[in-house]
Amino acid sequence: MSDQPIPVTVAKDLEDLIPTFMKNRHKELETLRAALAAGDMEQLRQLGHRMKGVGNSYGFELVSVLGKKVEDGAKATDRAALEAGIAEYTDYLARVKIVYE
Repeated sequence: MSDQPIPVTVAKDLEDLIPTFMKNRHKELETLRAALAAGDMEQLRQLGHRMKGVGNSYGFELVSVLGKKVEDGAKATDRAALEAGIAEYTDYLARVKIVYE
């Protein structure tokens, strides 16, 4: 993975909401990891589905894309796909750089 920042453009009127949004994404990541460790495919499916819905709403398209990967991986009970999706999400959250317009 690269160490280059991933710019995300967010509407200026959402600026007050983004710190909480990002804090929730980091909590979500920990929950994803715990669910994977427990083999809880239903929780992973639900989390992925939620990620799909929330990402685009705030301008974080990749969160929605990764949410679909997690949801699909859980439905297929594909541990390797889930591990890859969670690793990609970890990398994304570490590198995302928010730009307000």
